Amino acid sequence: MYEVAIRKRFAAAHQLKGYGGKCENLHGHNWIVEVGVEGTELDEVGLLLDFKILKNHVDDLLEEFDHKFLNDHEWFKARNPSSEHLCRYLHEQISARIDTPGLTVSFVRVWESDDAAATYRVG
Repeated sequence: MYEVAIRKRFAAAHQLKGYGGKCENLHGHNWIVEVGVEGTELDEVGLLLDFKILKNHVDDLLEEFDHKFLNDHEWFKARNPSSEHLCRYLHEQISARIDTPGLTVSFVRVWESDDAAATYRVG
């Protein structure tokens, strides 16, 4: 099994409704997003997936969030924009964009600070 991963950054604000602490107040993070893709077969060049392709998919998605208020995003109307929910959303969206047979998104990890991250993976 091969796995490739990339890391991207964006800045955004959010509020965690019902949290009962400081995070219920409007605040922001300089988020870091890591995405891993896995598979068993390499292409004719010897790549699992070109990093550029994966970066472009993630960049396109992060445009939805960069310098925005996450609570205003349609997907977060029904759920808190926690790191955990953000991981799941990104995982689902990136998985839908990767159309190479045999490749799966192995994980999405979202860091909201230098020492706090959430990870979403299927299976």
